[in-house]
Amino acid sequence: MRVLACVAIAGLLPTLALCCSNFLVSKGATGDASTHVAYNSDGQSFYGYMTSLPRQGAAPPRERKIYEFGTGVYMGSIPEAERTYNVIGNMNEKQVSIGETTFDGLPSLANQPKAIIDYYSLMWLALQRSATAREAIMTMDALTAAHGYASTGESFSIADPNEVRPLKKSPFSLATHLTVS
Repeated sequence: MRVLACVAIAGLLPTLALCCSNFLVSKGATGDASTHVAYNSDGQSFYGYMTSLPRQGAAPPRERKIYEFGTGVYMGSIPEAERTYNVIGNMNEKQVSIGETTFDGLPSLANQPKAIIDYYSLMWLALQRSATAREAIMTMDALTAAHGYASTGESFSIADPNEVRPLKKSPFSLATHLTVS
C-alpha cells in the first residue's frame, strides 16, 4: 500500500516527466521484504534500446576501452576485470540494479584532462563487476578514484535483493555522499 501511495503522489508531480526518475523501495516498506527500483530515463535514445553485456570468465587481464555514452567519443582504457557478470539493461545476473538522475554539478568537472569514465560507463562497469549494492558502491568509488569521473554530477540508485542504496557522485568520494535508506 505504501508503494502505491508513493507512485500516486509521484504521478501528481509533472516535473518528473521531464527528467530521469528513480523510485527506491526498501525491504521494510514491502509486505514480502523485497526491494524495488523503478528507473525512468528521459533520454529519447533509450526507446527500443537494451544493453547486453555478456558474462566473461577467467581471462588474462586486458584493457577495456571506454567510450562516452552520449557521444561515442573514445575516452581511454582501463584494465578489464578477470571475470564479469552478465548485464541486461541496468541489472546484472546477481539482481544488482542501478538507475541514475543527472543533477549537473560544476561544468568545469566535465573537462578533467585525465578523467575517462562517464556516468553511464560507470554504471555498466559496476554492474559487470559487482555482486551486491555495497560492492557496486565500492567498485564505482575505486574506478573513479583510479581513472577519473568524466561527468558533472549524478545521483545513482543502487539495489540488490537485500537493500537499496541511493548515493550521489561528485568530485568527492562516493562514500562521503552515501545516504542509507
